[in-house]
Amino acid sequence: MLAGRVVGHATATVKHPSMKGWKLLLVQPLAADGASPDGDPVLVVDHLGAGRGDLVIVSSDGKHTQTIIGDTHTPVRWSVIGIVD
Repeated sequence: MLAGRVVGHATATVKHPSMKGWKLLLVQPLAADGASPDGDPVLVVDHLGAGRGDLVIVSSDGKHTQTIIGDTHTPVRWSVIGIVD
């Protein structure tokens, strides 16, 4: 689990069937200071309605993401689990 800033979204014309209809966001992980980038951006699925510029909490718990998507064979690993106020 980590905090990150939504820096954009992604559109895929060809993707795994389990990803149909899911919003894909590009999230830049942040260092402990909450402002400095920490590593490369990650592609996440979002079911909470986050948008560009939002501070979010993302998880790499594949089992949780499988439950959200409803498919145990999905290749998706990262998902938004919270939007920081």
